[in-house]
Amino acid sequence: MERLPGGARRLAVQLKSAIPADVFWDVLTDYAHLADFIPNLSSSELVMREGAKVRLQQVGSQQLLGMRFSAQVLLELHEFKPDGMLRFLMLKGDFRRFEGSWQVRTLPDGSTLFYELTVQGCVGMPIGLIEQRLREDLSSNLFSVEREARRRHKIEN
Repeated sequence: MERLPGGARRLAVQLKSAIPADVFWDVLTDYAHLADFIPNLSSSELVMREGAKVRLQQVGSQQLLGMRFSAQVLLELHEFKPDGMLRFLMLKGDFRRFEGSWQVRTLPDGSTLFYELTVQGCVGMPIGLIEQRLREDLSSNLFSVEREARRRHKIEN
């Protein structure tokens, strides 16, 4: 985790896997079903698709300090399939800044999955209190994507 000016945080996590990169890509771009396997993602709705540009409406929800916290975002995603890159940027939502990327790279024995997120809470949102939660959620999201990719890979084989 990197602390940026204005209370923003940049988090990144990477995972090596024996699962082929194209299976990860299919999981990451299955926008309508992301909430089925990513914890704390209550809903994910495909709003628009124009070629490699996608808009998603998502709602995340989690317990924090004994209270239920939820946040809504309208994301614009750009798919760069030949590079295995999926970039996202919040157009509207409950954060001042919410952007990042997923990247999948092919290796001789599988692939790597890299997830990066830069987030800045709204005024009054104590980012210091949710730092640990952000760190846990980032890893949890990565492992959830891998678990779903593993499940789909078994079905295909």
